[in-house]
Amino acid sequence: MGGTRLSHLLSVMVVLHVVLTAALIDRDNLTDSSLLLRIKSDLVDPNGVLDYWSPSAHICSWYGLTCSDDKRHVVGLNLSGSGLSGLISRELWYLVSLQILDLSSNFLSGSIPPDLGMLQNLRTLLLYSNYLSGKIPEEIGLLKNLQILRIGNNMLSGEITPSIGNLTELRVLGLAYCQFNGSIPPSFGNLKYLTSLDLQQNYLNGLLPEAIQGCAKLENFAASNNRLEGAIPASIGNLRSLRIINLANNSLSGSIPVELSHLSNLKHLNLLGNRLSGEIPWEFNHLVELEMLDLSLNKISGTISLLNSQLKNLQTLVLSDNAFTGSIPSNFCLESSYLQQLFIARNHLSGKFPLEILNCTSLRQLDLSDNNFEGELPSCLEQLENLTDLLLNNNSFSGNLAPEIGNISKLQNLYLFDNMITGPIPFEIGKLQKLSSIYLYDNQMSGLIPRELTNCTSLTAIDFFGNHFTGDIPETIGKLKNLNVLQLRQNELSGPIPPSLGHCKSLQILALADNKLTGTLPPTFRFLSQLYKVTLYNNSFEGPLPETLFLLKKLKIINFSHNRFGGSISPLLGSNLLTALDLTNNSFSGAIPARLAMSKNLTRLRLGHNHLTGNIPYEFGQLMDLNFLDLSFNNLTGEVAHGLASCKKLQHLLLNNNQLSGTIPSWLGDLEELGELDFSSNNFHGNIPSEFGKCTKLLKLSLYSNNLSGKIPEEIGNLTSLNVLDLQRNNLSGFIPPTIQDCKKLFELRLSENFLTGAIPPEVGRLTELQVILDLSNNSLSGQIPSSLGNLLKLERLNLSFNHLHGQVPASLVKLTSLHRLNLSNNDLEGQLPSTFSRFPLSSFVGNDKLCGPPMLSCLDSQGQDRRKLSNTAVTCIIVAIVSTSTVICFVLIYIMIRMWCNWRRVHISSLESKGSDQHRVIEEDSWEAYDQGKRRNVDEYWKMNSTELFHAQDNKFAEHTAYPLPGWMQKA
Repeated sequence: MGGTRLSHLLSVMVVLHVVLTAALIDRDNLTDSSLLLRIKSDLVDPNGVLDYWSPSAHICSWYGLTCSDDKRHVVGLNLSGSGLSGLISRELWYLVSLQILDLSSNFLSGSIPPDLGMLQNLRTLLLYSNYLSGKIPEEIGLLKNLQILRIGNNMLSGEITPSIGNLTELRVLGLAYCQFNGSIPPSFGNLKYLTSLDLQQNYLNGLLPEAIQGCAKLENFAASNNRLEGAIPASIGNLRSLRIINLANNSLSGSIPVELSHLSNLKHLNLLGNRLSGEIPWEFNHLVELEMLDLSLNKISGTISLLNSQLKNLQTLVLSDNAFTGSIPSNFCLESSYLQQLFIARNHLSGKFPLEILNCTSLRQLDLSDNNFEGELPSCLEQLENLTDLLLNNNSFSGNLAPEIGNISKLQNLYLFDNMITGPIPFEIGKLQKLSSIYLYDNQMSGLIPRELTNCTSLTAIDFFGNHFTGDIPETIGKLKNLNVLQLRQNELSGPIPPSLGHCKSLQILALADNKLTGTLPPTFRFLSQLYKVTLYNNSFEGPLPETLFLLKKLKIINFSHNRFGGSISPLLGSNLLTALDLTNNSFSGAIPARLAMSKNLTRLRLGHNHLTGNIPYEFGQLMDLNFLDLSFNNLTGEVAHGLASCKKLQHLLLNNNQLSGTIPSWLGDLEELGELDFSSNNFHGNIPSEFGKCTKLLKLSLYSNNLSGKIPEEIGNLTSLNVLDLQRNNLSGFIPPTIQDCKKLFELRLSENFLTGAIPPEVGRLTELQVILDLSNNSLSGQIPSSLGNLLKLERLNLSFNHLHGQVPASLVKLTSLHRLNLSNNDLEGQLPSTFSRFPLSSFVGNDKLCGPPMLSCLDSQGQDRRKLSNTAVTCIIVAIVSTSTVICFVLIYIMIRMWCNWRRVHISSLESKGSDQHRVIEEDSWEAYDQGKRRNVDEYWKMNSTELFHAQDNKFAEHTAYPLPGWMQKA
């Protein structure tokens, strides 16, 4: 239906065109002149190229116009590259004699007028490189005589109109660099004279049409950077005139058609960046005219079977990023070869260095990186005398770097990193006068960095990271005036930084970290005006920084951490372009300069482990991009600067181990990106803000060793990403909130040394990711140990000591097979310990009198002792009872006898004698009473000492030897 409608439309327009042409056939020069002046009025002409379009001059002399031989008609309009803007005038169709219309390379906008379809004599239409938008008008198919149509590099969109297939005289079709979608119209197969088809850099999808074989004269076919899919049609092999095929960066799949080997005129074949698989057809060796073959970034496998005696014209072969295996074939390169570029990186090739490549004496660039080659590098590499780039990185080459490397006189780039090369750098390296970059990092090289290297005055990049080089940095390093990158990190270099380094005025990156360098920074550093990244960490540099460092205005990244620098940090703050500053572990002193806030792009600021004093600058609130702030282990005072509330991108805030005071600010809850918050070991007081519950990205919250009080907020359960919660050594009270169960990613929970009460919530057993420690010790927790703790299968340390827990140890705890430290001591636990707990020391359970079982006394022994204690008591009671009864009876009998005797003797005994007898009895009774009191006092003292003093003395000793060791950094503090 669409084709019928288009046919009707074309018929109507043809009739209309004939009528209008007849009406205008007698127009004179003045008519064309008036028309073009109206067209001119619609254009913006900032360069004045149309100033000479004037009625006072003959139209054929106007800029950009070509007239017919009789000078009556305009046959050509060429305003290419004139800087014009505005719309393409619809009135152009009145120029019925026009054969060439070239408005390319301007700033024209709007759509392509459908009226251009009236220009039946038009042979060339060039509208490329403008800002045209909209669709290609179907009326373009009316231009029956059109031979060249180039409208690419615009903002045109929509599907490509099939009416282009009606342009049967078309030779060149250029639709590249637009936003076309849909499929390639099969009607293109009608273009039997087409020699060049350029569709690259669009959004075309679908299959390559089989009908393309109808373009029998096609020489150049480019459809790269689209979304084409499916197999490459074998019918393309019928286009025997093809010289260039570029289908790169699509989603083509399947194998490479062997029929492509029939294209005997093919010079360039580019299929990179697709999903092609299978092997390279051996028949490709018949493409004797082939100059460039790029099959990289596919899934092609098998061995490399190319480059036999027939491919003499091949100059570029790119097979990188595939799955080729095996080694390089022995007939790979002939002495008469023109091969200049060979890229076979990122495959699975193996074996030793392919000596066959040494026959490719024309080679300029060789890339065998990221394969499995091994063995020593051949000394005869010097045979590749034309080599400019040698990339052998990411293999397993070993042995020493041969001195003959210095004979490849044209070498510019040498990439040997990530191998197993040993030995020193040969001093012959200094012969490579054109050497621009040398990358030897991640090897096992050793020895001195040769002074001769500084004779390579063309060097722009040196990277020796991760070797074993020793000795000094060559003092002649200043000869490398063009050096941009000096990367010597992670070696064993010693000595100072040579003052001549300051002469490397082009230096942008200086990385000397992880060495044994000493001394102070030379004053010549001030000449490194292009320096933007400098890393000196993990050395032994010392002394104050030169004040002249303030002159380095382009510094962006500074890392001087883990050295012995002292004094002020101000010399490093001359640049307002800083993005990262790390001075951790030095001896810098003084206040933190507020000037740091002038570096608006600062993202990382690390000043921890120094001797800085004063307050946190309020101006830090201007650092809107700051995501890492580490001021820990200093002597900072005052409160947390309220200005930090504006740093909404903060992810790490470390203020621990200072002398900061005040309350923890609630506005921290507004820092929604916060992932790590450490305020430990300060003097903060007050409550933990419930607003922390809004920091849902928080991974670590550490507030230990402060004076915080109040309850643990229930909102802590909102921190579902939390890994570490450390609130120990505060004055927190109340219950452990059950909402903590929602922190399901916790692997470390420390709440010890507080005043927490109540039972351990059984919900803690749902924290199944707990691994490092669960420490609830030194609180006032009561109740039983929840059996749910047996679900913490990953837990390695559990400390519930020094609480008031009672009841039995849950049998479910035997499931904690990862547990290697357990402390349940000093509670009121009772009953038999699980048998598997015998692997823990006695100190894990002392202070629980009613616990039994290994490693404590067996429960039978304990019961026996109890029985023995009961039997002795019974015996004692019986004896006491018998003695008491006998004594009473004796006393009664004696009393009766005495009364009888007294009655009998009453007459003979005086009252005085009776009185003396009573006194004697009182004295006697008093002595017994004193004895009883003394006995009781001794007994009380014995039990007091036994049950209290001795027992607690043992507890203290136990606590001293069984407490968990503090981390090293805390011991230092």
